[in-house]
Amino acid sequence: MAATIKDIAKHTGLGLATISSYINGGKVREENKKKIEAAIEELNFEVNEVARGLKTNKTKTVGVVIPELNNIFCAEIITGMEDILRNHGYATIICDCRTNKTLEKDAIDFLYRKRVDGIINMPVNTDGSHLESFQKTKKPIVLLDRKINALQCDCVLVDNLTAAKNAVQMLINHGHTKIGMIGGPEDIFTAQERLLGYKLALMEDGIIPEERFVEHGDYTINSGVRCLENLVQRNQDMTAVFVANYEMTMGAVIGVNELGVRIPEELSVIGFDNKEFARACKPKLTIVTQPMEEIARNVAELILERIHNNKEEQEYRVLKLQTEILEGNSIKQI
Repeated sequence: MAATIKDIAKHTGLGLATISSYINGGKVREENKKKIEAAIEELNFEVNEVARGLKTNKTKTVGVVIPELNNIFCAEIITGMEDILRNHGYATIICDCRTNKTLEKDAIDFLYRKRVDGIINMPVNTDGSHLESFQKTKKPIVLLDRKINALQCDCVLVDNLTAAKNAVQMLINHGHTKIGMIGGPEDIFTAQERLLGYKLALMEDGIIPEERFVEHGDYTINSGVRCLENLVQRNQDMTAVFVANYEMTMGAVIGVNELGVRIPEELSVIGFDNKEFARACKPKLTIVTQPMEEIARNVAELILERIHNNKEEQEYRVLKLQTEILEGNSIKQI
């Protein structure tokens, strides 16, 4: 028969309240902590997580819903978040919704039924309706990378507008005026911010943005190939392109290679994310880099803070982190 906390109490001579407090993460005296830990090991005691969850309404799990698990940004952020959450005794349930709004709603409902203590979401649905049922639980929600204006919750972003603006400004500083952009889906907050940054950089330098220089992809490699080919074929006067996502950057480089266009002699390129890929390209790509570790840390710390101190009167926070530009050899001076 499995050991119980009554067995630990008998073994240590401590009260049930003290042992229960230790098991549920409460504070106990150091000498009592050592006695309990020794008894747990000797008696091979295992916590009944289901029973504890029913009693405390805490499951020590956090749900994570992301658009694409094979997206390098999502994968790196999840790895960083998991490490921090695990160190605080929390497990994660990760759901990949395949950039599908229906699957995203199904994932949130699944996590609701699993009674997770909080949800981290990189949303596909832009109106927040998929999170309505979970919001009623009063448990915390932290949005990652994408903001939903209609939703009252914490959010961790990078300064996407400034990131795009700085990238395009670098191209302008090298003499480029006919600059293309491969952006994300038009209804996604992140893509909207990066497109706005692109346009602002042009306008501040007296260049009128033209729709012929803009293509919208879907954050996949194939869309990067398609968008690059469309831009090059449609704009013989284009001298540079800014690609606003890692997967599409990879696709754009493939497209350049398949068209036989030389970087930077015939087309200058600034991409997004993944230092290793930038180094592997010849010439080395200039890219915008996001602070992956900082994003992961802030998301994990926010959800943990909300779980432990979930007070409705607390103001929700929008953390906006800064990007950097890692210079390579993919921009030609005109």
